[in-house]
Amino acid sequence: MVEFGVTSMVGELRSVAVRPPSMVGNYEVAHWAQPLNLDLLAKQHAQFVALLERLGCGVLELDPADEMPDAIFTYDPCFVAGTGFIELRGGKEVRSAEPPLMSAELQRQGIPLIGCLTGEATADGGDMFWLDDQTLAVGRSYRTNDVAIAQLRAMLEPAVMIEAFDLPHDMGPEYCLHLMSVVSPVRDDLAVVYERLAPIRLLEALRSRGVELLPLPEADYATLGCNVLTIRPGVVVIASGNDSTVQLLRHHGVEVHVYEASEITKGEGGPTCLTRPLLRR
Repeated sequence: MVEFGVTSMVGELRSVAVRPPSMVGNYEVAHWAQPLNLDLLAKQHAQFVALLERLGCGVLELDPADEMPDAIFTYDPCFVAGTGFIELRGGKEVRSAEPPLMSAELQRQGIPLIGCLTGEATADGGDMFWLDDQTLAVGRSYRTNDVAIAQLRAMLEPAVMIEAFDLPHDMGPEYCLHLMSVVSPVRDDLAVVYERLAPIRLLEALRSRGVELLPLPEADYATLGCNVLTIRPGVVVIASGNDSTVQLLRHHGVEVHVYEASEITKGEGGPTCLTRPLLRR
């Protein structure tokens, strides 16, 4: 049985679940940019995991999932809260088998199941992050719909209140735009934001909590510079290719660790996407 409990984006990250990439699967159908070097993908993922361990984060390594190219992105299929986890339902068809798989794995680790999204509800973990320990932000996007938000409210409120934020159309339903594509908390008082696509109400909610917003350099958006994984307040991990964002963070006193991600980012996922936090304190 593993310890669990998450109600923060910036508390010390004690443990995460990760999943190495499978060598069996149609990555092109899953919209990974081509050409893709699978051997290098596996190497980069292993180096990323080793970095987490060096930084003091415990790692639960799940088995590779054949025919599920996106299963490497463990943040999305299930969402861990303070009392257990919620099994989600992916809005991307090729990811439909991931939530029940991870749900079974987390239950085997002794983490209680709070509930499952059902019916027409669809939601990805990437549309959810903690504004504070009693408030969960949920993005209304092409991946997360109103039915899912209503079901999440029924499962979590009144102990955890949900604030919903509409995301823009941007490049349309075939592309991935999550709420966490445009914001990454770094400390209680600091967050990286991509203001051009961020919901105005989200920016206002962050400012009302005393959070300083660091505008993402435009050149780093495509390389997932706005996807920053906080290990502990002011200590973060970011994908390679985001030198301007690294400089911006370090200028604000943040300790930044960079991992090689040329192949991983071809799946439109950064360090937050690669981890399912199990315990943050």
